[in-house]
Amino acid sequence: MKHRRPRHRRRTIARAVGTAGALAVALGAGMTPAMAAGKASTQPAATGFSPDEPDRNAPWAPENDEGALHHKAVHPEALRSGRTDTSGLQLNMPAPTGPYSVGMVGLHLVDKSRTDPYVPGSTSRELMVSLWYPATSTSGHYQAPWMPSISGAHFLATRGLSPQEVTLPRTAGHVLAPVNTHLGKLPVLLYSTGLHSDRAMGTALAQDLASRGYLVVTVDHTHDANEVQFPGNRLEVNTMPAGAHSSDTLNVRAHDIRFVINQLSTISNGGNPDPGHPTLPSGLSGAVDMSRIGMFGWSLGGAAVDTSMQLDKRIAAGADLDGQFFGSAPSKDLDRPFMLFSSGTHNRNNDGSWRTLWSHLKGYRVDIQLHGAAHLSFSDNEWMVPQEAALLGLSQAQLQQQFGTIDPDRAVKVQSDYLAAFFDQELRHQHSTLLDGPDKRYPEISFVR
Repeated sequence: MKHRRPRHRRRTIARAVGTAGALAVALGAGMTPAMAAGKASTQPAATGFSPDEPDRNAPWAPENDEGALHHKAVHPEALRSGRTDTSGLQLNMPAPTGPYSVGMVGLHLVDKSRTDPYVPGSTSRELMVSLWYPATSTSGHYQAPWMPSISGAHFLATRGLSPQEVTLPRTAGHVLAPVNTHLGKLPVLLYSTGLHSDRAMGTALAQDLASRGYLVVTVDHTHDANEVQFPGNRLEVNTMPAGAHSSDTLNVRAHDIRFVINQLSTISNGGNPDPGHPTLPSGLSGAVDMSRIGMFGWSLGGAAVDTSMQLDKRIAAGADLDGQFFGSAPSKDLDRPFMLFSSGTHNRNNDGSWRTLWSHLKGYRVDIQLHGAAHLSFSDNEWMVPQEAALLGLSQAQLQQQFGTIDPDRAVKVQSDYLAAFFDQELRHQHSTLLDGPDKRYPEISFVR
């Protein structure tokens, strides 16, 4: 992956910010220079397909993956304490709806076969992932935080908040709880998030699908993500060069996903791919079904699903949550099942990249639209930001502009139900009538024919 500007500003924070100097989140979360300067884009609406030049004016463009939320410079002082204060606002997230308790474990993975394209030198590509799965007894296993303390403090600081003002929620995932082995081998789902977003942004969907019997792996794409906390309290932030081609970024993500699948194979064979060799949940090695792998992603992560499926045929089914496509992948035939799942103002009628992909989908295909939802509705921002609105200075009108009119809990439930229906059909061979057409129980969903 080639970039024209030097990559000499690697920003690493060790041991709760051991380095000095101010940190800045580059141009907000993927904001373009024009957006950062407060200038409106003059690019025309998407009527065709430009594989490398996104329609930055479109509300579903990856540059808008965090909207106007990440726009604050982060000073190291903001990260000195990851502790929370119970007098601040306690955020709460939607509970899983499936029949099973949820376990969780985080893993550090190192790909020695690749160098990191976003930092100088010959540093091996490193990733952090979270595994979410159905668990048996959760007693004695604490609930994982939505984000670790140091990366969580950085995340809040980019929003102009602190851990003393806002306490990030606990998830439903109980760390290292034993896997529910009565379910046998579990179908695997991989998750890729939005541009400069974190794997935590898919937590509500991940833990819900895990409660339905899936092994869900959420992936942080290091130095594309705004913040990733590694063992030893090391924090890596976004160092992606400005103007990097979206197709190049997707190629990096696709190779990340292929590497993660390889590490899952190691686990299924009884190994431990984490170089620190931490304890793995009891029953995990026997629960990974390498013959049933699916993938879903939001925004740029949704585009990464198609690119990853072109690279790795082990991914048997894919779902794109409101993500515009880039590069050559959508122009290539894909013979495996694919779901397009869009917000209320986005579908293949106004996104040329979706029309291109649709014409090349040779397997089962379905295109559904979630009315009342906006681009950010497919991330954990959907339930989080309304709770923080007063602290962020967001009015009700601004919330509706960024998140639509759908109730946050309802948005998560509808997305979970339709994703489960799709992957149940393709990975478990369990047909769901939800995919047959409109359902009066889900008036928010329409089918794009």
